Amino acid sequence: MTAIRNRPESAAGALPIFPGRSVAGLLLIIAGSAVVLGITTAEALYPAAYDVHRNTVSDLAAMRPEDIVRQPSAAIFNTTMIVAGAFIAIAAVLLYRSRAGLLATLPVAGLGIGMIGVGVFPGNTVMAVHQLVSIATFLCGGVAAISTARLASRALRPVHVVLGGVALAFLFGYTFLPDLAIFDRLGEGGVERWIVYPVVLWIVIFGAGLAASRPVRAADG
Repeated sequence: MTAIRNRPESAAGALPIFPGRSVAGLLLIIAGSAVVLGITTAEALYPAAYDVHRNTVSDLAAMRPEDIVRQPSAAIFNTTMIVAGAFIAIAAVLLYRSRAGLLATLPVAGLGIGMIGVGVFPGNTVMAVHQLVSIATFLCGGVAAISTARLASRALRPVHVVLGGVALAFLFGYTFLPDLAIFDRLGEGGVERWIVYPVVLWIVIFGAGLAASRPVRAADG
């Protein structure tokens, strides 16, 4: 117990410095960046009409309603989800080992596992499973952004809460009040991106904060 108490704290003052914390941050940065670039590339290379207003992100893997798979977009999207999800899940394990606690790390792990599920079970496989892992991913992402706020620096904690809150607001709003004018204007594809991209922004921001953490020097007080 004495060794743990005497570990130096990060500049954020939230977690002791453990070697795995910086690695977790790097994995999160890579995962978040990969999701943005993977989706963008899959959209750009989609060999048919694709409308971000109407089409969801998952349509890149299997276009509804016939669940048509078009390459190379499907392979790019599914691979991105699986690899990024694995990185996030590993980051969650490293954070747990750095004494981050289950309250913060469990939603992060759920996000990673859910993303893996999205890639393994696209819409052309078992739609019920795909819908389940998609909802779990959306929910865990928003919750993880909020629950990890205490692990960030004071300046970034409100950013965590706002990004997570926006994602959850659009998720629950579109689920229970789909006829609102804002959702109609954005379309299903636009609404889903307001759920996905705030979480992706949080992943990169949180990862950068973890990767940049350092022991506090005596002069820092």
